[in-house]
Amino acid sequence: NQLALVEEALKNGSSIHIADQDGKSLLLIATQNNALDMAKLLLSYQADVNQQDHIKDSPFLYAGATGNLELVKLYLLHGARFDVFNRYHGTALIPACERGHLEVVHLLANTEGFPIDHVNRLGWTALMEAVILGDGSQKYSNIVRTLIDAGCNIHIADHEKITPIQHARNKGYSAIIQLLEQAATW
Repeated sequence: NQLALVEEALKNGSSIHIADQDGKSLLLIATQNNALDMAKLLLSYQADVNQQDHIKDSPFLYAGATGNLELVKLYLLHGARFDVFNRYHGTALIPACERGHLEVVHLLANTEGFPIDHVNRLGWTALMEAVILGDGSQKYSNIVRTLIDAGCNIHIADHEKITPIQHARNKGYSAIIQLLEQAATW
C-alpha cells in the first residue's frame, strides 16, 4: 500500500494493466488487501475493474464475493460489467449471497440492469446459493427477503429440477420457507 511509490511509477509510464505471474492486476491485489486508497489511486489511472486473473477473479467480482461494500460501490461507478463471470460462471451477487454479505446483496440486487436471476455453472441463482449454502439463520432470511423484494424469480430450479422452496423445506429453514411461500402468492 505504498501510494507514493505506485503513483510515481505510473507517472513514469509503468502500465496500469501489468499483472503478476497469476494474472493478478494491481487493482485486484489492492482489492484482495482491502486497500481502498490504493484502489482509488489505480482507478484514477484507468485501472480496469473487470480485468481477470488466471482463476477468473476480477476486482469487482472479488469485492462482491468478499463483501467489500465500499469497493463494490466504487467499481460500479468505474465500469463494472455484469457479463464478466467468475470461475463458476457466476456474478458478484452469487457468492455475496452464499457468504452472507447482506449489504452487498442489497446493493447489487437493486442495481439497474444487474442480472439477479443469472444461473451459474452449478445451475444455481443467487437465491439458490443463499438457500443451499446458507445456514437458514436470520442473516440468510434477510438475504432471501432482499432478493425477493428486488424481484428475483423464486421458481428457477437447479439442474435436478429442485426449486429454492424445495431446498428450504429439505433443510428445514422455516423462516425462508415462509418468505418463499408468501412470495409465491404475490
